[in-house]
Amino acid sequence: MLFIWSYLLVLLPGVRLVLCKSDTGKENVQVRLSKADGAAPSLDWNSAVTKAKAFTSQLEFDEKIAMVTGNSATNLQGCVGNIDPIPRVDFEGLCYSDGPQAFNRADGVSIFPSGVTAGATWDKDLIFQRGVALAEEFKAKGVHVMLGPVSGPLGRNPLGGRNWEGFSPDPYLAGQAMKATIHGAQSIGVQTSSKHYIGNEQETQRSQGKASDGSIVEAVSSNIDDRTLHELYLWPFADAIRAGTTSVMCSYNRVNGTYACSNKYLLTEILRDELGFQGYVVSDWWATHGTAEYANGGLDLEMPGVQIPEWPTYFGANLSAAIQAGEVSEARLDEMVTAVMTPYYLLEQDSPDYPKLDSSLAYVKPIHDAGWANLPPSLQNSTPPVGLDVRGNHASLIRKIAAAGTVLLKNEENILPLKDQTLRNIGVFGNDAGAPTDGLVYDGSTGSEYGTVDIGGGSGTGRHMSLVTPLEAIKQRSSTVGARVQHILSNKVIAANDFRSIYPIPDICLVFTKSWATEGLDRVSFEADWNSTAVVNNVAGLCNQTVVITHSGNINTMPWANHPNVKAILAAHLPGEESGNSLVDVLWGDVEPSGRLPYTIPKVAADYDIPITNRTGEDVGRYGWQANFTEGLNIDYRHFDSLDTEPLYEFGFGLSYTSFELSGGTTFAKSTPNETLYEVPDPSLIIMPGGNPDLWKTILTGQTTIKNTGSRPGATVLQLYVSFPVHSVPDGTPRRVLRGFEKVFLEPGEERVVMFPLMRRDLSYWNIERRVWQIPEGEFILSIGFSSRDLRDTVGLEVL
Repeated sequence: MLFIWSYLLVLLPGVRLVLCKSDTGKENVQVRLSKADGAAPSLDWNSAVTKAKAFTSQLEFDEKIAMVTGNSATNLQGCVGNIDPIPRVDFEGLCYSDGPQAFNRADGVSIFPSGVTAGATWDKDLIFQRGVALAEEFKAKGVHVMLGPVSGPLGRNPLGGRNWEGFSPDPYLAGQAMKATIHGAQSIGVQTSSKHYIGNEQETQRSQGKASDGSIVEAVSSNIDDRTLHELYLWPFADAIRAGTTSVMCSYNRVNGTYACSNKYLLTEILRDELGFQGYVVSDWWATHGTAEYANGGLDLEMPGVQIPEWPTYFGANLSAAIQAGEVSEARLDEMVTAVMTPYYLLEQDSPDYPKLDSSLAYVKPIHDAGWANLPPSLQNSTPPVGLDVRGNHASLIRKIAAAGTVLLKNEENILPLKDQTLRNIGVFGNDAGAPTDGLVYDGSTGSEYGTVDIGGGSGTGRHMSLVTPLEAIKQRSSTVGARVQHILSNKVIAANDFRSIYPIPDICLVFTKSWATEGLDRVSFEADWNSTAVVNNVAGLCNQTVVITHSGNINTMPWANHPNVKAILAAHLPGEESGNSLVDVLWGDVEPSGRLPYTIPKVAADYDIPITNRTGEDVGRYGWQANFTEGLNIDYRHFDSLDTEPLYEFGFGLSYTSFELSGGTTFAKSTPNETLYEVPDPSLIIMPGGNPDLWKTILTGQTTIKNTGSRPGATVLQLYVSFPVHSVPDGTPRRVLRGFEKVFLEPGEERVVMFPLMRRDLSYWNIERRVWQIPEGEFILSIGFSSRDLRDTVGLEVL
């Protein structure tokens, strides 16, 4: 039986005891992962490596080549990628499937809240549970590798088409979410593939293409200095490696002129040597453009291995020839195979009890990708089976996460929560409120005009079995108190100011706006889609009690936010299949709005001055696509701070139905008061997953007290920001950076002590000359509050 460490009452590394109150108020003991420590759970990597080496030694040369070359063309199992079985050695193969928020190309699965929604919860335990539930569905379908989680793109470009798959443009928040997801998923025995490594910050020209004359045009090059690479884009991947992620997916783009999947500095010197990565590197699908330089650079597995004219395979026969020619050593091939197989044994996926593949996958994938008419000939005359339903009770968790990731941005006159006793007539407006008219599987460049958006498009999307729309849930809730619901779902009608169908004017008007985002395309506007500004303004002109709800995986401007009749705003992000239910929970106050922004909302689009690099239509030659990350570390709230620009709603912001205050002084103390700290980590220590173990040592611990001063139970997110000593850090250092957070639930009048452990890494910058993490001399400013600009208590402290 699989050793599921997360549920055992054993004090293993990375597990701690916590006291929780039951419904009766009595304290009981639970076990959960230590989010503060962040170490990987106790898994026997050494034993797994030994087994993988023994397996590799049994293989013939051609079998080794097959082990590092995907083969999804000949395999009709329905996985997005495969490693072929080798019956001679009792190996049944490996199945890879998308994606980070749903099992894509499958029937009988759940649509979970997207990464950005999970990030907006700021709740490590909920993110852990989301990772568990996702992996349960992948495993029940017989899949070995879940292609996720995502921290690339991190979110440098606020219009990036895939930002919604990740958690936040802040590396600390993203890293904590990566860690919790990996711990959760791998506790179930499913491999994670942390992606996309690295600098994959836009969809425009993300991969190699061709000009109109047929000549090759290389992918955009993300040109990143070494400090920015380490402190920003690498940070969450270091957390992922520390958490024990079994694979890292290298990205399509180039980094400083070299493709990420052949970049020896990134894949070998950083991942292996500096961070102690124990798993394997897999290419993004068709991200390989060569053979020897990729294998020698650190790529272990090419995917998908499909040989078609547009996308040739560079491993397979080409790798075999490169080894025969002495360009790649056979020892390197053995190393690649061993790396791929180690997680298979680590998570006991060789067990005869591991579920077999759901037979419906072989039908769903080709139908999803190309339609019913393009089913493979071998399947055309057979009856497609119903997919194995693996959802279990995940709908309740999805509803909980979606509500927890909903951010209350405005609540004038305490219009929310809605009060049944005074509510008799509700108006629902906007094309995001109802069911998708194009069906429950939607994609494409613009999404459906009609229908609520609960997930984005591309490989990270999913196929709904269930979707509770806002209109449906509002009608259901209103019926319990006899309230009337009127609605107009056509944005064209609303934008034309045609409200003839509405009578009488509702007591309250709920306006739903949406923004579509998908892989393969970057957004072109900060405003929500489908003439949203006119829609909001016209409804607010009709109704003096207007509430706006946004469904979006990206940052939107809100030019209507200060309209006098817009009394409340809720950012509901991409909530997954329980969209309507989770929203009703918050609107009516059954659930306290506890989400906080994982990004910054600007007053105007120009305040975000980091555009997508776009040279479409220009003759720039083969290497002309260059994205220079000249802003360095200053993205999102750091960018706003560096320019003293006031946002509309700042990073970390969110309102509640109750109120909170710091009720005691904040203190910080060295964890070992008599120990002398050195400016750099101890170089004599052996590199472990995540890097030098000294980086992960807690050196300071902060303490503060939080109190619920309101009349309702609720949760808030305490946030810790660090400002580095001004005179001893290089230019370009952000004014403040997030270095800790805790979500705290309190009853009215209850107060609680909250601890903030700070590790050496948290208080270091990357010294590019010495190539080492260094603690600067001087006074650090440590601030605790409720957002990046609502800091209630500040302490100055010298660390060295």
